[in-house]
Amino acid sequence: MSSESPDTIFQRAADRAKQMGLPYAGAVTPAEANALHEAGAARIVDVRTTPEYTQVGHIPHTPLVVWPRDGDDSSLESFVREMRQVATPNEPLLLLCRSGSRSHYAAHLLTHNGYTRAYNILEGFEGPPGSGKGWLAAGLPSEKG
Repeated sequence: MSSESPDTIFQRAADRAKQMGLPYAGAVTPAEANALHEAGAARIVDVRTTPEYTQVGHIPHTPLVVWPRDGDDSSLESFVREMRQVATPNEPLLLLCRSGSRSHYAAHLLTHNGYTRAYNILEGFEGPPGSGKGWLAAGLPSEKG
């Protein structure tokens, strides 16, 4: 676990949001997300597909709320409703997808729907194709099934 305090990590995430012009609370690296998760300071929610979650792997003890493929209003509303079953709008949420793209959009949508502490996990679970980055490349905890 990181020796940095959760407050320090959240402040760095907020600074990144300002630097990157993000419309949500912030962005964290996989290592920072792991440190926050292990400290019990934030909840990680996976927004990949079910096959990605079960076959590629996932972070232990993290829920899956599938990001909609079509992105129409109805499916986006359904995503927000499902997220409300997993997490309250005031708790810190660290959103994870394969590369950091879907989780970026999920953080944006959730912020628009009252989630004040939605964060994107940069690089995602597998990292952008060919990047050698992401949760798995960092050697952070994962499991399959």
